[in-house]
Amino acid sequence: MNADLSIYRRICVFAALVSGLTLSCKSAGLIPYELIPSPKEMPKPINPGAPGGGVPSDAIQLFDGLDLSKWKSGKDGGEAKWVVRDGYAEVNGMGDVVTKDSFGDCQLHVEWAAPAEVKGEGQGRGNSGVYLQGRYEVQVLDSYNNTTYYHGQAGGIYKQYAPLVNACRKPGEWQTYDIIFHAPRFDEEGKLAKPATVTVLHNGVLIQDNVEILGTTDHMAPPKYTAHPLKQPLRLQDHGNPVRFRNIWIRPLENKQFIERYPHGEGPQH
Repeated sequence: MNADLSIYRRICVFAALVSGLTLSCKSAGLIPYELIPSPKEMPKPINPGAPGGGVPSDAIQLFDGLDLSKWKSGKDGGEAKWVVRDGYAEVNGMGDVVTKDSFGDCQLHVEWAAPAEVKGEGQGRGNSGVYLQGRYEVQVLDSYNNTTYYHGQAGGIYKQYAPLVNACRKPGEWQTYDIIFHAPRFDEEGKLAKPATVTVLHNGVLIQDNVEILGTTDHMAPPKYTAHPLKQPLRLQDHGNPVRFRNIWIRPLENKQFIERYPHGEGPQH
């Protein structure tokens, strides 16, 4: 047998096997290896910050304990009027504060503490909120031995999702939220194309696992989506309780790893 012909036949057999394997993978709902895109560049090195409170080198420090220069009043757009002292900002009845900059998909770190002196109960005890894009609230509340409706507890997506567990520390102790948020997408007609999703870790414990936000998180009105720009300001709520905040930073997630491996409407069906 001609050597070139033998090699050609082997190549043809191999190609047929690969093609058959690809078709088998697709029919089985699997992604064939050759359709998985290779990374285009080396991951960028960053400094993750010191253990126990450091700020990643690619993060934006929204509050460093010194001033609220990156925030403004949610009432009139003027200077943010919360009290700043001893490395923290404290709610003081002067209204919500919002960031001067706007953000879309992001990783957000917030440290907060409810008042050490316990006053009130339920929603009247250590109440505030982290409003992603000014609309979608991750509840801040003193939920340590404090009964309230389940989706109104600390770490709840307000009036939508209760936290998986109650990871709240004692009143007066510092607590952390680490939030991964993907903003909703709207089509050219303003209709919802993809709902927002959020993951929350409270004091390092997973309490919201990539849940789909149903819309705005109002107290009485049902949730709904209204088209808005991809990037919107962050809001911290003044609910009338002297909740404290410190060490707030955010990492915009503009270089995400979302990859469309198949054209729309094709690919594995589950």
